[in-house]
Amino acid sequence: MFNLIMRSIDWSVGRGVIEVERVFEYTDNNISIRFKENNLPVLDKLLALPCLFMQEGTGDEIAYVGQVNRARIVGGDVSFEYSIDGDIPPILNSFIFENRMALDMLRGYEFSRNHWALKDVDLYRFLLRTVRPRRQRPTVFQIPEHENIEAVLISVMMPFDAAFDAVYIGIQSALARLGLRCRRADDIWENAFIIQDVVALIDRSRVVVCDCTGRNPNVFYEAGIAHTLGREVILIAQAEHDIPFDLRHLRFIRYNDNAQGIAELTVALLARIQTIIGH
Repeated sequence: MFNLIMRSIDWSVGRGVIEVERVFEYTDNNISIRFKENNLPVLDKLLALPCLFMQEGTGDEIAYVGQVNRARIVGGDVSFEYSIDGDIPPILNSFIFENRMALDMLRGYEFSRNHWALKDVDLYRFLLRTVRPRRQRPTVFQIPEHENIEAVLISVMMPFDAAFDAVYIGIQSALARLGLRCRRADDIWENAFIIQDVVALIDRSRVVVCDCTGRNPNVFYEAGIAHTLGREVILIAQAEHDIPFDLRHLRFIRYNDNAQGIAELTVALLARIQTIIGH
């Protein structure tokens, strides 16, 4: 048996309030009667059960498993404090909706109404049977559990070589005119290891530009990370043969290493980036 608390706001603050009259909504009468006294919820009994904390919705909203630690009735509300179990990965509402029969969540507007229900289902057994374990995490660098993409951040991956400074400055200046921020890894020093700065920059970026000129292995590695993280990647190069074989099916922007070539590159890049971000 488990508590299900559905709210229209997120679960980041550790405390919440719900109307007393909404406790036991979408709960079978034969269950709710066991947890009532004088027609009010017996909170101590409810607190002994695990809890599924959900936002309203059936899509990419994130649900958590945890425990209601304290609760009391104040006027017409139940005020409660809770904790999230860090050992259980967050679950998408879409997954819960797909499994709503197994979780006894088949009634009407249950996914779109604030309420506190009680379900006669073994929540942990359900999780063990259906929720996939977290994939193995990288050991060379760290990535956060959830994305935090900066809408105006464009990162540029290119060799750490002064020969590419003019290209980078040209790209940076052009993007600034669109109100976009352009950075490359040597602009920052946030971590002890440069690879962590590179990965963190890619992970925060809306678009990643990779200059394959000279077939630099670091740039190839960074392009692979960007693709794996699902970022929009724009390949540029001074020669077609600089594009690695495995990526030659993708369109790229070829440019000449002179003032006119860099100017033409920035025009082509801006057009592509505007298409991607809808500026």
